[in-house]
Amino acid sequence: MPFIMLDKQGKIVGFDPDLAELTAKELGAPKLELINTPWNDIIPTLIADKCDIIMSGMSITEERRQKIDFSNAYIVIGQTVLLRKDLEDRIKSYGDLNDPKYKVASKQGTTGEAAVKTHIPKAQYLAFKTEQEGVTEVLGGKIDAFIYDSPSNAVAVGQRGEGKLVLLDSPFTFEPIGWAIRKGDPEFLNWLNTFIRKIDKDGTKHTIYRKWFKSAGWLKNIQ
Repeated sequence: MPFIMLDKQGKIVGFDPDLAELTAKELGAPKLELINTPWNDIIPTLIADKCDIIMSGMSITEERRQKIDFSNAYIVIGQTVLLRKDLEDRIKSYGDLNDPKYKVASKQGTTGEAAVKTHIPKAQYLAFKTEQEGVTEVLGGKIDAFIYDSPSNAVAVGQRGEGKLVLLDSPFTFEPIGWAIRKGDPEFLNWLNTFIRKIDKDGTKHTIYRKWFKSAGWLKNIQ
């Protein structure tokens, strides 16, 4: 959240779905189909030609570039710490968690997981399939911290953890986010980069950004 999620009716909504609607319209596509895919399967699904593009808050990394091509970044985020409330006085930054006595988690296969292994290697690491599981475990006191994308952690506090969780909101990584396509299609890649520049310049992207990142009105309709 808020890049992509399900509402209470089971519809895929969020920042990227809104941008996907714009992209499909600009391309003149007769229909947009959004495919709900487990995160670990998302790149194989693209490579297997079961979808045309990944628009799902994916960080641009060199490891992923070996398999797929990325557009230019359309937003930049970083990893933050979602902390148990009772640790507020002891943990002031991600580095304070680098101790075997702490249980630290993230979402499997994400840059959050990579950030824990790189920057907090001494902590006990646990991986979850969804960010919701990770937040639930912090709330229940079963883990000490959940490391994940700054926008998602901020939303989680507003949705489920006000007064129960502590967000250390200074990102400790720098992560450009891009859309991904299969290798070998420079024409489509150039088109996407031109489109990103267009919606940046005319303000369309910023309007959608404010809707999902600067407002919490949509939270009441999210699963």
